[in-house]
Amino acid sequence: MARWTDGSGTLHGTDVEVPLEIAGSYRARTRGLLGRDGIDGALLLTPASGVHTFRMRFALDIAYLSRDFRVLAVRTMRPGRMGLPRLRARHVLEAEAGAMARWGLHPGRHLTVTVRPPGAPE
Repeated sequence: MARWTDGSGTLHGTDVEVPLEIAGSYRARTRGLLGRDGIDGALLLTPASGVHTFRMRFALDIAYLSRDFRVLAVRTMRPGRMGLPRLRARHVLEAEAGAMARWGLHPGRHLTVTVRPPGAPE
């Protein structure tokens, strides 16, 4: 099993390439999008199988991903909600509400992630 670290990258497999923040540490996953007013792109929580939107300032699109980055389900969650964990989910992708529909993200789609090495130009 690969070990993920905090960082950035690009999400491929959607209709557009999406800038990505990776939350691989416990601290980064716990913090998530709390305290933010929005996000440019998406946040990948790994490992994770469920999320909540308590104390969030905006609605989120949530995609549950399998170990091989196949989209299992896509949901929109308003602030103050608890999402049930998905049985086969290994990663969770978060973005602003409506973003995943614009990207053409739907169940069954296979995604890939390119990780940007630390210190590399964006």
